[in-house]
Amino acid sequence: MAPLPNLPADPDDDPEGYVGLDTATAAGRARERGWATVRSLAPGAIITMEYQVSRLNFEVLDGTVRRCWKG
Repeated sequence: MAPLPNLPADPDDDPEGYVGLDTATAAGRARERGWATVRSLAPGAIITMEYQVSRLNFEVLDGTVRRCWKG
């Protein structure tokens, strides 16, 4: 059996801390804290459910982060 790949870990960061921030501020803060990918989505957007290490997802309404989750 092949060894498991050595995947990078998610940054040690609480996604709830982004809720209520404007999109630009939240994205900048996420990148400063080590998130490789930051994705902004409209409420109800259809997305794939694969987990990607070091990706942070924002649900954004009227320029404000309403919800945030890893992967």
